[in-house]
Amino acid sequence: MGHQETSDRKKDHIELAFKSALTNQDSRFYYEPLFDGHPAGNLPEISFVGKKMLAPIWISSMTGGTKEASIINKNLARACGQFGLGMGLGSCRIILEDDEYLPDFQLRKYANDAPLYANLGIAQLEELFDANKSHLIKDLITKTETDGLIIHVNPLQEWLQPEGDTFKRSPLSTINQAIDLGIKIIVKEVGQGFGPESLKALMKLPISAIDFGAHGGTNFSMLEMHRAQEIRQEAFSNVAHWGHSAEEMVGFHNCLLEELEGQHYDADIIISGGVRDFMEGYYLTEKSHANSIYGQASAFLKYARGDYETLEEYAHLQIEGLKLAKTYLRLKS
Repeated sequence: MGHQETSDRKKDHIELAFKSALTNQDSRFYYEPLFDGHPAGNLPEISFVGKKMLAPIWISSMTGGTKEASIINKNLARACGQFGLGMGLGSCRIILEDDEYLPDFQLRKYANDAPLYANLGIAQLEELFDANKSHLIKDLITKTETDGLIIHVNPLQEWLQPEGDTFKRSPLSTINQAIDLGIKIIVKEVGQGFGPESLKALMKLPISAIDFGAHGGTNFSMLEMHRAQEIRQEAFSNVAHWGHSAEEMVGFHNCLLEELEGQHYDADIIISGGVRDFMEGYYLTEKSHANSIYGQASAFLKYARGDYETLEEYAHLQIEGLKLAKTYLRLKS
């Protein structure tokens, strides 16, 4: 580097120092800069729901069958295939008995061998079982070439939605019926998360994974409140605030692992709900005592709407940031 370049760089440093001053620091970690060079190569491979992943990032279920969703889904699946991530499809209800939008959900050719799961809500499953159409669930897995089914548990969303479905039975009983189909199952909440008793019940079931869907991310109950009439908004405005944060749920799960030692299945964990970047994901997976990855939705959606190269750069930077965090940060106890 020449003297002029060095001089210019130093001048930039002085001018930018005032803008770069931080008034606080991240108190969740110890910063240990002495023991490693800059990170190179790949992150350690992860085994998740029986498949290999190259980074602990799950792109959470978001979009169903629309024209824009087709572009978004293909971009997201392509990122999963390139970077070794996992992905849940948007609601597959629209293709249960009609294949008009099926091409929007046939993403295996883009995702390669990445974990890819279909998605149905508890209400749809209950309807299918009541109508003796459970064969459509297996058909869905086959025609989407997915690895299994994510079951969305959303009683508050349905209650607050003016046209919402009414559950006749407990979600737990419907989940047990789905387990009897012999497919891989992930159970996910949609914005409130699970309390400790619900989490304990899920841990005792032979399911592949639990997706927290905690309070703090996209809150579909709150979304439905915005759609409701004013009098309904006033009556139920506080209900949308029920739930648990992702960090709180990690604590629940860690305690339950000890309490249920020898009495639970080893379901993998997707920590989701308010996880906006690699720092939050790293922090929560480091806190977890289980085989855990973290889920993101809105951040990936933001960059998946246009050209693939923008999404590709975002995914690359998230993985590079995660490598940097793993190299220099240690979780405070």
